[in-house]
Amino acid sequence: MSILALWEPLKSFEYGLAIGSFTSKSYIKLLDWEAERALKRLENTGQITVVVQDNGSLHRSQQVQAKWREWQDKGLYFFFLPKYCSQMNLIEPEWHQLKTHELAGRMFEDEYDLASAVMEGIEERSQRRGYSTERFKFNSTKHGICDRTDDQTVFYTSSHRCV
Repeated sequence: MSILALWEPLKSFEYGLAIGSFTSKSYIKLLDWEAERALKRLENTGQITVVVQDNGSLHRSQQVQAKWREWQDKGLYFFFLPKYCSQMNLIEPEWHQLKTHELAGRMFEDEYDLASAVMEGIEERSQRRGYSTERFKFNSTKHGICDRTDDQTVFYTSSHRCV
């Protein structure tokens, strides 16, 4: 199972789950959804949205690059971290906390049980820390640490495999 998330610290955690790995097509679906949200933010506040991410092949595939201009026109921009610097991605400690506090020491019958535990863990963390969550549902057909400046919102994103 893989998770792709956008986290705006202490405000929101938006994520999608996939059995297996993400493809460019599923990544694009999630970012199309985020681009629509970025457009509303841009129109309402004048702020752009910046997604900070690593240099994973998924993030730089030809299909994804073909969408960059469209997303930028909606106020969604990307900042790529230097290679081999995942410690600079501020969402990484959030993954660590989820794995060590909500999932550690548990056994799962199948991917469905693991996915349910991940969703419950994300919800529990958000309630304790006071931020909203929203899950993008790829197949039913819905859906970083963040720094805010006067003219942009920055999401830190990462995809993780849970095994």
